Amino acid sequence: MILVAQKQYQGAAEAFAKSLNLAPLADFVLGDMMHSRMHICDWRDFDENLVKLERRLAENRKTVNPFSVLALTSDLTALRKAAEIFTSTLHPESSSLSALPKLPRHDRIRIGYYSADFHEHATAYLMAELFELHDKNKFELVAFSFGPDIRDGMRQRVSAAFDRFVDVSQQTDREVALLSREIGIDIAVDLKGYTQDSRPGIFACRAAPIQVNYLGFPGTMGANFMDYIIADQTLIPAESQPFYSEKIVYLPNSYQVNDAKRQISSRTFTREDLGLPAAGFIFACFNNNYKITPQTFAGWMRILNQVTDSVLWLFEANADAVENLQKSAASQGVDPERLIFAAHLPLSDHLARIGIADLFLDTLPYNAHTTTSDALWAGLPVLTCAGESFASRVAASLLNAIGLPEFVTTTQQAYEDMAIALASNPEQLGAIRKKLSQNRNTQPLFDSKLFARHIEKAFVTIYERYQAGMQPETICVESGERC
Repeated sequence: MILVAQKQYQGAAEAFAKSLNLAPLADFVLGDMMHSRMHICDWRDFDENLVKLERRLAENRKTVNPFSVLALTSDLTALRKAAEIFTSTLHPESSSLSALPKLPRHDRIRIGYYSADFHEHATAYLMAELFELHDKNKFELVAFSFGPDIRDGMRQRVSAAFDRFVDVSQQTDREVALLSREIGIDIAVDLKGYTQDSRPGIFACRAAPIQVNYLGFPGTMGANFMDYIIADQTLIPAESQPFYSEKIVYLPNSYQVNDAKRQISSRTFTREDLGLPAAGFIFACFNNNYKITPQTFAGWMRILNQVTDSVLWLFEANADAVENLQKSAASQGVDPERLIFAAHLPLSDHLARIGIADLFLDTLPYNAHTTTSDALWAGLPVLTCAGESFASRVAASLLNAIGLPEFVTTTQQAYEDMAIALASNPEQLGAIRKKLSQNRNTQPLFDSKLFARHIEKAFVTIYERYQAGMQPETICVESGERC
């Protein structure tokens, strides 16, 4: 795991493979190996290993952590099983603290937000304005920060929005839960789930009477100590509810908050500046490379083969991924030079450059999330293919909320056909871009004030249920009732 922390994914994958040779059923190693390989787009034995992984999950074996599996499959049974096995093994409900007594009603509902990402990070990019917009007459906000003490501009902005900002990075899970109780937190919102630097142990100790899974981890936590997950009707259709251990809070429009204050740099980029050809259609995907499955990439190569003079503009995560993607392109009849790789830039500059692309091609089963919002905010249309899982339906949620449902497909063939058709019809694509530009300011996706009212209504509803002695239940915010 040291190699993973150092982002030496090639070495990590080799070490995990050796471990599996010695102990084929070693706890979680198969998933760790697959995820390490995904980071470098090494898809050797991908299908065989995925079948093995799903079979072992069905046998209740400790196979894969809940975050890694999101990019491997959208099978809801497998995803819930992975989460349940992981949390029962590493983060079972703790009895180290006494049962939480009923809290008295507070004048202001005390909301605790728990994260390692209160700095320049995708979570803060999305949530900063919500923290500022919360009605401080109705809500008291406390941040529990267990990430690095990075004193950047985003940390300053976010911390100023809270009534209290507490650095708990040096405290144990039990100590953080105890502090939460002492402060009298009514609703604890976990913004990490099982993502990097998460602390599910805090919630296993029951930090608050109401505990909510939101934003950071796009799926069920499979934990009996998490009461609610915040979603929308696109993400979790009614028939998918049994695959979530939490009760569902359905927000109108999209579950995803956005910051309408995000600045797009005034820098003017040219194709030449970015290493792009002077002419031709530019497909783009700025997702992390581990989200690219061999099936997704094969679809992209079929699209490139049908659209002459087109290129695919990808995020450059590491040199190994670049080399493997180029080799895979060549093996599928595509000149590797048609893959262009984008280096990391500060967010405002990144938002300024991505508008040069013509169409964003999403990944499946792990969609672009913040990256979809970035593209839409910058005026770049996003084409997605929706799967079954939460993570595979986020882009569809965002596209519906900005009034572009026509960019949501449900089959690989429809996805490829639409990409090819749009690349062949610049007038149609131009009309879509104009519609996107208009909708950015008129549709709900980037209406931060509207979103704040909806999520506050959700918090009030679940709080009043608690005060009335009622158990958590799936609710629709628009009606405030069970749904």
